[in-house]
Amino acid sequence: MKLKQRLVTGLIAGVFFLGVLILGGYLFTALIMGLAVIGFDEYMRMLKLKESRILYLLGLIGVIIIGVPWHQFGIEQILSWEKIIWMFMLLFLFTTVVTKNKVSLNQAGLVFIGIVYLGLGFHYIMETRLLDSNGLFWTSLVLIGIWSADSGAYFGGVLFGKHLLWPAISPKKTYEGAVGGIILAVIVSLIFSYFKPELLSIRDAIILGVVIAIIGQVGDFIQSAYKRTYGIKDTGALLPGHGGVLDRVDSWLIVFPFVHFLGLIPHL
Repeated sequence: MKLKQRLVTGLIAGVFFLGVLILGGYLFTALIMGLAVIGFDEYMRMLKLKESRILYLLGLIGVIIIGVPWHQFGIEQILSWEKIIWMFMLLFLFTTVVTKNKVSLNQAGLVFIGIVYLGLGFHYIMETRLLDSNGLFWTSLVLIGIWSADSGAYFGGVLFGKHLLWPAISPKKTYEGAVGGIILAVIVSLIFSYFKPELLSIRDAIILGVVIAIIGQVGDFIQSAYKRTYGIKDTGALLPGHGGVLDRVDSWLIVFPFVHFLGLIPHL
């Protein structure tokens, strides 16, 4: 029954997401920002800080301000990224003062990390889709690269896995599985290069595939680590059989900013 539920939920969610991804525009932005808000709520629940209204409200505002691609609405970003992030850091530190230390420095710091992690992660997912007429190409490449790396790691581990990669964090992942994930992600990138060589050279496709696979697994390890820290299996229950938003997009939140920062895909 659980397997059937998982398959049905995955199919419906996948078809819906694919349709919105193809349409793009404001609809895609609205969907991703909705996921960002839900993801932040899951993050605060995990930290057991949702009852702290000041942290929750400040964090939610931070995720929205950092996450929204304001230029899509004709609003240019007034402040630079470093100024925005610094100002939110100051606000979170100041919460420890105005609450007379009822909000601890550790709590403020964790929520601050959350708005950077989620805000920038979801922001660059939207920015990638907004890349001129080629946004669908690049977004699809990164997403399919991540999914193929996950599949390659799974089947590589099942068929050839003997040496555990990081058992303290993720007890089933193996070196052989990681290599399988890299190989499949590179193959997918090369297929995209074959159909659009003017956008992606063979050399860049190989580099991009390797980066997507490795950084995607780093994102997966990060979430495994903090879920173990807080003793939870899933971050939420939005998708029956699949967990919460953060369970589904853990790799996305790391890979999309990373490939932009390295200049592996174009910028707006």
